[in-house]
Amino acid sequence: MTASLTPAVPQTRQAFRITGTIGGLSAADQRLLFDRAQTLDDHIRARTSEIIRRVRQDGDRALRELAYSLDGVALDQLEVPCTAWRDAAAIVAPEVRSALERAARNIRCAHEAWLPSATEVEVEPGVIVGRRPDPLVRAGIYAPGGRALYPSSVLMGAIPARVAGVGEVILCSPPGPSGIPAPIMLAAAEIAGVDRVFSVGGAGAIAAMAYGTQTIPRVDRIAGPGNAYVAAAKLQVASDTGIDAPAGPSELLVIADHSAAAETIAREVLAQAEHDPDAAVVVIATSQEIASAVARAVRSLTPFEKRADIIAASLAARGALLVAPDVATAIRFSNDWAPEHLLLAVGDPDAVLRDVVSAGTVCLGTTTSVVFGDYITGANHILPTGGAARRYSGLSTLDFVRWTTYQRVSEAAALSLAGDVAILATAERLPAHAAAARRPVSP
Repeated sequence: MTASLTPAVPQTRQAFRITGTIGGLSAADQRLLFDRAQTLDDHIRARTSEIIRRVRQDGDRALRELAYSLDGVALDQLEVPCTAWRDAAAIVAPEVRSALERAARNIRCAHEAWLPSATEVEVEPGVIVGRRPDPLVRAGIYAPGGRALYPSSVLMGAIPARVAGVGEVILCSPPGPSGIPAPIMLAAAEIAGVDRVFSVGGAGAIAAMAYGTQTIPRVDRIAGPGNAYVAAAKLQVASDTGIDAPAGPSELLVIADHSAAAETIAREVLAQAEHDPDAAVVVIATSQEIASAVARAVRSLTPFEKRADIIAASLAARGALLVAPDVATAIRFSNDWAPEHLLLAVGDPDAVLRDVVSAGTVCLGTTTSVVFGDYITGANHILPTGGAARRYSGLSTLDFVRWTTYQRVSEAAALSLAGDVAILATAERLPAHAAAARRPVSP
């Protein structure tokens, strides 16, 4: 760092909220670290519920009123003409378009490899059962466009849906001052192969995709990140349409041993902490020496970051720098914490990977920066947070199919099955079931 640079914020002695050993965490520190599922206050829940009610009742009119009151934009129409997003793709800076296209190719390549396949098995002679993945009819992708723009989220949401064979993929993103999403968002929509784009943001967009309006069609599943109102809306409509994993602020857990350079770890910490003051970043070092070096690097680098205030707020609120006696102990902690992103900054990350059982995505070694996965490796960055990685996976083609099961029983097998089925049906006091099992078999 050159002496001519001026720090954005003053240096502080303690960057991380929690420091110490894994075994020495107080009950309060453990609660702070583990109780991080996004909690929505009553105001957000109530306001979101009211927005959903208005959209269900008044459709497009409600969306226009919300755009005017929340975004300060008077919308002539909700749908963005396809010529606008094609023009945006043509005028976006060539290097940006090239990077988006590279990311799109990698996302498509990875998700094509992950396409699910139909399976069929003969469980006993003459008894066939099968399972077939069928693409959803329509999927809705949400991409934020408020304080920050996320064209990468357009690619991450739309391309897996397209690869899965979804019949129609629509995109909702907040309007800019011109009444349509930013050009880079529209360019991403064109590159991703989206079918329709709408200038609608926030909880209103989620409600519109969940229930349909005069202009926006109802979808079978909604995917994509968003603010607290978007998260609340997705949870409130989840009984009526599919959603991806519940999501909150960004998370990173780094496990670092003696092979990791402290500045490299610090750079990863800053990258994820700059997302949001509520982001959660934890570093587990296998010695106090490593932990101290990481702490010094973070303190040294933070003041020169453009988003230094956000980074400092994040680390001061939910940052932790811990020491574990060995990598195995750190992995056990990680499996309990279930991070969105796990960086294995250890000498042999592949040997450790087999023990990881709950993480949204795992980056193997310090050359595999988490930000590569955020943008361009092809792995999806729409991931579970708040400990939800214990039960949810990152977005993939699996989110855009439903499974049809089928079964076929031959005449000989029907005769063989009938007796036991009748016994079980009689035990459950369902005589009509027993009679159906015993009926004469008609080929």
